[in-house]
Amino acid sequence: MQRRDFLKVVGVGAAMVVVQPSMIGQKLYADNGTMFKTYDKVQLMDADGNPILASNLEKEKNYVFNYPHVATPCFLLALAEKVSGDVKLKSEDGEEYLWSGAVGKENNIVAYSAICSHQLTHVNPADSFISYIPKKQKTMAYAEGGVIVCGSHLSAFDPAKGAKKLSGPASEPLASIVLEHRDDDTLWAVAVLGPDKFHSFFKAYKPEFKLYFGGKRKAKKFVTVAAQTVPLTKYSKEVIQY
Repeated sequence: MQRRDFLKVVGVGAAMVVVQPSMIGQKLYADNGTMFKTYDKVQLMDADGNPILASNLEKEKNYVFNYPHVATPCFLLALAEKVSGDVKLKSEDGEEYLWSGAVGKENNIVAYSAICSHQLTHVNPADSFISYIPKKQKTMAYAEGGVIVCGSHLSAFDPAKGAKKLSGPASEPLASIVLEHRDDDTLWAVAVLGPDKFHSFFKAYKPEFKLYFGGKRKAKKFVTVAAQTVPLTKYSKEVIQY
């Protein structure tokens, strides 16, 4: 298994906590316990049940999987360039944490919650108003591409820096999905780092959960064993980008 740099989580007024994601099976509390949570290790698989291999990911293409709940969508991205880690981030409440970077042989693979931290705009089977904009593509939300943009209110986030907010009304980063990249080139989701918004999300979209998942209770179930990972264009019928 590839050994990444230790993941560091910093709580306001608290000592730094250092942990290696592959070695933990319980919740890690940073300050009030909201900034880092581990879940079952889940392997990313394609629609045919084959393992997603890091080296096969198309660069700058939006891929989507659900984690840690069956109804909470996430982006998987192979960025165009190598990503440096240890980016200090802060939640809306002022709680600080450290994003330790990307995975993969090129250190360019990242994953984030596809639920906007502003007003919960998210990827769903009908449409997506939030997605990654490639570097050579223009966006109304920011001067450059290479960013994740929420089309609802034009917040832009930097996927190379822990989904740090760059512009727009969002007040905090997107939650990061902590990945493991193993020696066989497979990818595994193991934890969530940052303000995840899951509680508010499950309160806000009950009709949607009934339509797509058979109700809120089923939508809140945790993903186990494997998470189907597909291009955004196959997950959502319509992708709206501004």
